[in-house]
Amino acid sequence: MGSGGGQWIVEKRSSFRSEPLEVNVSETGCLSIVVLGASGDLAKKKTFPALFNLYRQGFLQSNEVHIFGYARTKISDDDLRNRIRSYLEKGSAKSEEVSEFLQLIKYVSGSYDTEEGFRMLDKEISLHEEFRNSTEGSSRRLFYLALPPSVYPVVCRMIKLCCMNKCGWTRIVVEKPFGKDLDSAEKLSNQIGELFEEPQLYRIDHYLGKELVQNLLVLRFANRFFLPLWNRDNIDNVQIVFREDFGTEGRGGYFDEYGIIRDIIQNHLLQVLCLVAMEKPVSLKPEHIRDEKVKVLQSVMPIKDEEVVLGQYNGDEEVVLGQYHGYRDDSKVPDHSNTPTFASIILRIHNERWEGVPFILKAGKALSSKKADIRVQFKDVPGDIFNCMSSNHSMRILLDHSIRKSMSVKQPGLEMSTVQSELDLSYKQRYHGVTIPDAYERLLLDT
Repeated sequence: MGSGGGQWIVEKRSSFRSEPLEVNVSETGCLSIVVLGASGDLAKKKTFPALFNLYRQGFLQSNEVHIFGYARTKISDDDLRNRIRSYLEKGSAKSEEVSEFLQLIKYVSGSYDTEEGFRMLDKEISLHEEFRNSTEGSSRRLFYLALPPSVYPVVCRMIKLCCMNKCGWTRIVVEKPFGKDLDSAEKLSNQIGELFEEPQLYRIDHYLGKELVQNLLVLRFANRFFLPLWNRDNIDNVQIVFREDFGTEGRGGYFDEYGIIRDIIQNHLLQVLCLVAMEKPVSLKPEHIRDEKVKVLQSVMPIKDEEVVLGQYNGDEEVVLGQYHGYRDDSKVPDHSNTPTFASIILRIHNERWEGVPFILKAGKALSSKKADIRVQFKDVPGDIFNCMSSNHSMRILLDHSIRKSMSVKQPGLEMSTVQSELDLSYKQRYHGVTIPDAYERLLLDT
């Protein structure tokens, strides 16, 4: 990551603005990481564990970094540490490592829309900076908003008013969903853009930090084998699937406001589609990759109603699967909600490479199995003399860290018959002892 090769996974929109990306900024000295919404699920399950793993691997040095949690909940430093401890004590994590990391965390309680709490936060950060200050006097402040998008503008205003760094950079990290539609997304972008320059803003989609998603560009453009095959002449369809075997689990209030399309398809799956369908970029610079993604999206035809299927899991699932109550049984979901928890959508890309190839995007909650994968279905062999099944000719990229290319081979023996086999790259088997980083670790390290 030190080479900057992963920078494309964090969305920047620099070419739309006149100012350049940050140049000659200090990446040394005191670092203050502020997690806003520190008492929420995202912070406990993803943000703090990612920071802990970066700490364990030496990317966050205890003599430089301090982590500040900020939320409305009135709790102490130790209360927050105890809340997140169980999420850190997993795998090979040692108890002393966890305890050392937790001591780097300070908690500040305050409102998101008043100055008082943010003034207190700034005071605590400044005390840390004075204590840890480097000989150059430089410092860095990173604000991670583990919050609903509705409070982004007011929180950003408070940061701008009360917590800006006077001796180094200030960066703001926001995560999807970035608005509910085009109008709200543009409004949100304008509100935040009035407060911060574009190089200070990082919009992240954690799906882009997944190891196998990152491997897509290498797989496509570093292997000559795929270059002549990756087009409408050889590919019948592409399926990008996300399935969860659990429901909203108490997040019904949030989920009902957005639904499965905004929660999964519009961001995660569309980003994957772009990487599967885009042309080779000029380089791995973020703006070059972004430009090719935009070309794909501009080529997508209007979606036809008859090529969309929507659904919502209900009480019957409890009988079928033995574990789910209905979506509307969630106390935070309105009784008459028609928010989809499942969607299947066919996208068609109108360009020379993909004309006529359907891209099928599927996402759902409370389904019979958990799966996230990309399936590229190749066409039948013309003039097939072996009667091979067309399903044999596919490549699957499973986001649980495996790539499988199915193919037909001769069945061992005296008869001339075929059987399906696989070229299988399983990361767990191939890369023994290699720790695959969590997507959030990669994103936070980039920012």
